[in-house]
Amino acid sequence: MAKINDNGTLREANCSEELMAMRDSLDVLGGKWKLMILRFLTNRTHQVINFKKMQREIDGISAKMLSKELKELENNLLVSRTAQQTKPITVVYAITEYGKSVLPVTETLVNWGLHHREKIIEAIKK
Repeated sequence: MAKINDNGTLREANCSEELMAMRDSLDVLGGKWKLMILRFLTNRTHQVINFKKMQREIDGISAKMLSKELKELENNLLVSRTAQQTKPITVVYAITEYGKSVLPVTETLVNWGLHHREKIIEAIKK
C-alpha cells in the first residue's frame, strides 16, 4: 500500500484514498498523448524543442491536440514554455524538474509495453 503524510505522521493509505490518488493521476496524465509528450521531452533534454518539432516527431498528433495537451501539462507544472526573443518569436518546451518525477511511470509503461508486444507476437506465432 501507498503511504500518506497525515499531519507529519506517515500511515498507509486506505483503498478509497488510493483510488482517489489514482483518479488524480489519471486526470493529470491520462489520455493518448500526455505521457508520450513527457517521454518525448525526457528523451530530448539536450535539444531545443519547439512546437513544430514535436508535432513532426510525435506520430499522429494534431496541432490542436498538441497545443491543448501542452497547456494542460504546463498548468500542472510538468512542462515549461519559454518564448525566445527571436523574429519570429520561437517558443521552446522542456520537461520541468517536477515533470521528471513522472519518469518512473513512463519507464514502467515502456518496459511493460515492450514485454507485452513480445508476448502478443509470440502468441500469434503459435
